[in-house]
Amino acid sequence: MNPVATWNLVQDVRGMLAYPFMVNAVRAGSIVAVVAGAVGWMMVLRRESFAGHTLATVGFPGAAAAVWLGVAAGYGYFIACIGAALVIAVIPRAVRSRGGGEQSAVIGTVQAFALACGMLFVSLYHGFLSGLTNLLFGTIAGITQQQVVILLAAAVPCLVLLFVLGRPLMWASLDPGTAAAHGVPVRLVSAGFLVLLGIAAAGTSQVTGSLLVFALLVAPAAAAHQLTGHPGLGITLAVVIALAATWAGMGFAFYTPYPIGFWVSSFAFAAYVVCVAARKVLDRRAHRAVRPGRLVQGVPA
Repeated sequence: MNPVATWNLVQDVRGMLAYPFMVNAVRAGSIVAVVAGAVGWMMVLRRESFAGHTLATVGFPGAAAAVWLGVAAGYGYFIACIGAALVIAVIPRAVRSRGGGEQSAVIGTVQAFALACGMLFVSLYHGFLSGLTNLLFGTIAGITQQQVVILLAAAVPCLVLLFVLGRPLMWASLDPGTAAAHGVPVRLVSAGFLVLLGIAAAGTSQVTGSLLVFALLVAPAAAAHQLTGHPGLGITLAVVIALAATWAGMGFAFYTPYPIGFWVSSFAFAAYVVCVAARKVLDRRAHRAVRPGRLVQGVPA
């Protein structure tokens, strides 16, 4: 199959969706993008990108072990990422956030060991495994209808729990001391969010691959944070950017020989650059509006 783009958007989309595996890929990618955008926005707010990176890395050996044992790789992603999230929950948040210190060095060592274990499981698998690149960088060809159902079954409770935890999680993220003084179980709420982050990382890994999870977890959320600090608007914007990057990435991956992870990462990064530039333009205009000699709200500065 060598599809050729006609640059007629409607015709190209119809041609792409004529294949059942692409329908599954679009469904799975859309589910993952929504979860990654919502959870990723909160992850950026909490400055836990280091923890997210750890979960993404651990997903690779989990998936490789599952393939070696004859189990669907998706189960391996979820078990490894959620298990790692529970372990990370034991580490003080201050250490996770700044990504420094002795404990963070230990986590970095664990990440390297996890990648090594992933390569070991791949080498132990004696069947035909063309999926090593897919496990690391993602694929659109191998997503089954069963995987779509599993992703949906994981995404719905994940989003519901994020909504339920929303207010106490925001409070615990911005002012944990005051939240704890008012009875918010900060440690429990933080652990619950890490589990949500693990679910998001596991689901995203099945589309972008373990090494490029941040394409959907960080870039859309970071781009949204550049434009607004409002939680509802920010999460919505992050989800929209994640969906746009995913759909565009799938289209380009279908009509080119390059993996979806590359395209999704490229579009997500481009969105971040555009939002950073827009933020600088807005800041510059705001600065000019309050310069001495100009009118500010009708009153001479």
